[in-house]
Amino acid sequence: MKLHLENLRWRSLVPCAALAFCLSAAHASDWPSFRGPGAQGVAPQAMPVEFDVASGKGVLWKTEVPGLAHSSPIIVGNKIFLTTAVRNDGDQSLKVGLYGAIAPVNDDSSYQFRVLAYDLASGKELWNQIAHEGVPKVKRHTKASHANSSPASDGNTVVAMFGSEGLYAYNMDGELKWKKDLGVLDSGFFQVPGAQWGFASSPVIHDGKVIIQADVQKDSFLAAFDVETGDELWRTPREEVPTWGTPAIAPRGDGHQIVVNGWKHIGGYSLDGEELWRFAGGGDIPVPTPIVAGNVVLITNAHGGKAPIYAVRLDAEGALDEKPEAFAWQHERMGNYMQTPIVVGPIAYFCNDRGVLSAFDLETGDRLYQQRLGQGQSGFSGSPVAAGGNLYLTSEDGEVYVVRGGREYELLAINELDEVFMSTPAIAEDRLLFRARKHLIAIGEGQ
Repeated sequence: MKLHLENLRWRSLVPCAALAFCLSAAHASDWPSFRGPGAQGVAPQAMPVEFDVASGKGVLWKTEVPGLAHSSPIIVGNKIFLTTAVRNDGDQSLKVGLYGAIAPVNDDSSYQFRVLAYDLASGKELWNQIAHEGVPKVKRHTKASHANSSPASDGNTVVAMFGSEGLYAYNMDGELKWKKDLGVLDSGFFQVPGAQWGFASSPVIHDGKVIIQADVQKDSFLAAFDVETGDELWRTPREEVPTWGTPAIAPRGDGHQIVVNGWKHIGGYSLDGEELWRFAGGGDIPVPTPIVAGNVVLITNAHGGKAPIYAVRLDAEGALDEKPEAFAWQHERMGNYMQTPIVVGPIAYFCNDRGVLSAFDLETGDRLYQQRLGQGQSGFSGSPVAAGGNLYLTSEDGEVYVVRGGREYELLAINELDEVFMSTPAIAEDRLLFRARKHLIAIGEGQ
């Protein structure tokens, strides 16, 4: 089916098939989970192209955030929600950059696992709750944190996932509604069990259910919990090694399905946890979240010598390994290791961890261009977002590359956050929110 999408000056930048569930957020302008509605990462309104945090250019406010976390901010109404992990006896080390060490951080300190709320207009802290306190049950990678998972909200409840330290739900004023102990969720390199890297999959809320993907060293599962009570509704076992991607809600017929990344088991599930389709393959350390685009869902992963991109049709059924017709297109060596891809209009963008940006025609899969951002000296871990037709891609060193969406590469600006950056930005009605190493920063017009 040919995609009928507007050109680069669209009034709506969200792919048409994703609109139904993207607009089902608590408010149309909310950014209620990792990378916003449907994890699309796209907003129609324009944002500043040029800004500089050190000089204050374009900075609406800058608020210090305690602890270390790579989780992204979410926005509901006039509130921003974050998670963090605060070490009780001092600061935490963080080693960014392009390196391949697998050893975890040896640290037996006690931590406070916190959920925080901030005022969107001013950056003022509204509440700060300790969900759990104690020595983490699983160690983290030298490049990771103990709070990697972004929170999620349906407008009434805020859910925070801290892996082995549990799942917590609060009302909008910070009162605990329920909590769940999910046991030890050991995420790390499956070939070296001692290489513990920390949990990272974020919760997703849909149709009154909190969806959790827990692919770990032992007893991996996909599960759903009642958003109001925390009652477990179902749990489906998965034969899978550790993965770090967030589940996606995708259209299917007149309803929806849950799509998950993986190595042994990339697949789709019903909202009742029943398997709809599956296939194996690709990179053996899956991180990116699946993204709905038109009549396909884009899935990519990397490591172990492979880095594929799969454009899987939304109506796929059964075992797909021997069903080439279930794929609109695919590439064997052009995918991402860390970043979730982004689709803006008729073009899909993939930026790998070395900052190489590739653009693909969404309908055919043809590569339109490939361009390196910067000099190849910095890593890129946070996923891109798009606003007003422009892409915002941020390096670990805090350089924000603004690229015009289109079939040809056009760099508009390089902006400095003046701080290490490992998360993914969020977009409010009139501002970009960057959760950097020490601060939450709001960028907008008027400064």
